[in-house]
Amino acid sequence: MKNQLSNRINSLPVSATLAMAAKARELKGQGKDIIGLSLGEPDFNTPDFIKDAAKQAIDDNYNSYTPVDGYAELKEAIITKFKRDNNLDYKPSQIVVSTGAKQSIANALQVLLNPGDEVLLPAPYWVSYSALATFSEATYKEIPSSIDTDFKITPAQLEAAITPKTKLILFNSPNNPSGTIYTEEDYKALAAVLEKYPNIYVLSDEIYEHINYGIKNFSFAAIPSMYDRTITVNGVAKAFAMTGWRIGYIGAPEWIAKACTKMQGQITSGANCIAQRATIAALEAPVSKIDYMVTEFHKRRDIVLELLGEIEGFKLNVPQGAFYVFPDISAFFGKEFNGVKIENASDFALYLLEYANVATVTGEAFGAPDCIRISYAASEAQIREAIGRIKKALS
Repeated sequence: MKNQLSNRINSLPVSATLAMAAKARELKGQGKDIIGLSLGEPDFNTPDFIKDAAKQAIDDNYNSYTPVDGYAELKEAIITKFKRDNNLDYKPSQIVVSTGAKQSIANALQVLLNPGDEVLLPAPYWVSYSALATFSEATYKEIPSSIDTDFKITPAQLEAAITPKTKLILFNSPNNPSGTIYTEEDYKALAAVLEKYPNIYVLSDEIYEHINYGIKNFSFAAIPSMYDRTITVNGVAKAFAMTGWRIGYIGAPEWIAKACTKMQGQITSGANCIAQRATIAALEAPVSKIDYMVTEFHKRRDIVLELLGEIEGFKLNVPQGAFYVFPDISAFFGKEFNGVKIENASDFALYLLEYANVATVTGEAFGAPDCIRISYAASEAQIREAIGRIKKALS
């Protein structure tokens, strides 16, 4: 039968991270001992004080539809968090709570972009950015970087990439997949370029803000000239080990927030009531409550870098946040292992899955075709075993 699906859905790629995770699950189902280092999901349990708040919400009979843009009490907690952690002042009318930060980003792109608008993506970038730009009928342009620049773009690159069609740029720091953090100085230098182009908006994805190793997160909207043009996206998935609770949120210019609420009102309505009550507890708690997770991630990062550094061909930098390393593995291109020729990063990731039983993600999906993403959101024992397998498969 002829494909009757819309052009919109046919243009949308499958998420590479989710596809690799599905492939790993399939192989596990066949009895293979696969170690999954592909998903961006903390391996910790949600902290007990957050779970207790959810249980209390159930006992208090929170079971009705929620306001489209979130409970008033949660919006107040978000406002307090933005002021405490990011030096940002928002009103309730500027906050929208969504079903995960992915929906927050999708809302923003849908309400801002028209067919033919251009989105700039500093590469590497999270896989869904390009897909959501396409889904919004915009075009996207990658601004490349490399491991030699710690995966940061320069102001000159940004200036060169801007065209009359440029409408939006997406920043993500700490970055998925590279773990790179843009400092206050970095962002101010990029903002100096954008100040010349008042019709370009910024989406700043700060979902990993608390998972950093010495360089504090700086919010793009904290630059006074950028406040009225920036949508700040955050959520509780990564820092609070709440991926499945599905709560994200934005702080944005009021007219954008209202448009996102209008959009969401026709798509999903308000986010889950119990998860919202639990999120109030998460955001009202001192950030020190999650220090134990960050300390463990830091330790694992150092272990991964040490072990990968013993494998010839892996080119490494030192990521300052998130829970990924993003090695350049282009030294393996053109080589053959176990009768398999490695032509690109996708070949390399598939080779590791088949011959090392380790799931990673190709950098091609992130706009960085020389790299692969390795998540260290796994136990130390799994990490050591996985990299031992990789070393053996490449020897």
